[in-house]
Amino acid sequence: MPVIDPREVITRAVEGGYAVGAFNMHSVETTQALVIAAEQAEAPVFLQVGRALIPHVGLRRAFEMTKEIAERSSADYVIHLDHGPLDEVFEAIQLGFTSIMFDASNLPLDENIAVTRKVVEIAHAFDIPVEAELGRIPDADEDVDWTSYYTGVAEAERFVAGTGVDFLAISVGIVHGVGAKTPAPLDIARIEAIRDVTGIPLVLHGASGLPDHEVEAAILAGVHKLNADTDLRLAFRSGIEHVWSQGDRQFEEAVAEGRERMIAATVEKMKTYGCDGRVRTA
Repeated sequence: MPVIDPREVITRAVEGGYAVGAFNMHSVETTQALVIAAEQAEAPVFLQVGRALIPHVGLRRAFEMTKEIAERSSADYVIHLDHGPLDEVFEAIQLGFTSIMFDASNLPLDENIAVTRKVVEIAHAFDIPVEAELGRIPDADEDVDWTSYYTGVAEAERFVAGTGVDFLAISVGIVHGVGAKTPAPLDIARIEAIRDVTGIPLVLHGASGLPDHEVEAAILAGVHKLNADTDLRLAFRSGIEHVWSQGDRQFEEAVAEGRERMIAATVEKMKTYGCDGRVRTA
């Protein structure tokens, strides 16, 4: 199946009242797991090339591997650059990525707006939508003052108006990873307020570990792309550990079990997000 338009994917999610899963790859086997899960669930999927893979193999090889595996499948997929700095954004456009996340959330707001606007202008010239992030997302179990991490409603309105981004990733109580602490509840009212002032689909990064009722509430409030990595990575790891706990076993057997467990975990995510059975019919 050829790659599909990410704008179409998200528009269908908005109209259908669900969210599309966006997942990171770490290897050939984890990429296969995501693609097979999308086939089994009949769900669209964002295959995210990012910090889990690029430092190890480089952006070009990561893209080529993902494209090769995805093109052999029947899945509806988008190949997406996740948390890309400027140099990777420009390389990704040249390589053929069809969706970009540019992250300058570490910059002061005015600088973030200025540089993100330039990225949007360039990406849109190639008909590529841009996701950006506003607010800060802490690591699991980090002690934080949430008032300094949340995405501000007025700032979000100003940022979207000033940049023209297509999708906005926001901080509303989510964390990177799954920790031992009980996480704070998502600020659903903040999601609704940001949706209302920006008028664009919203994204949550760090969706691993979220209880199902918070996922459902976030979707109703305006989130239509959910990024998850840790839950799926732990499923893959559990398969490897299960095989190796039995003594000296082949590496291929271990990663095959990891892949099977990651497929199952990904299908469950897709069902929770409501994107199962949502592939194009024509």
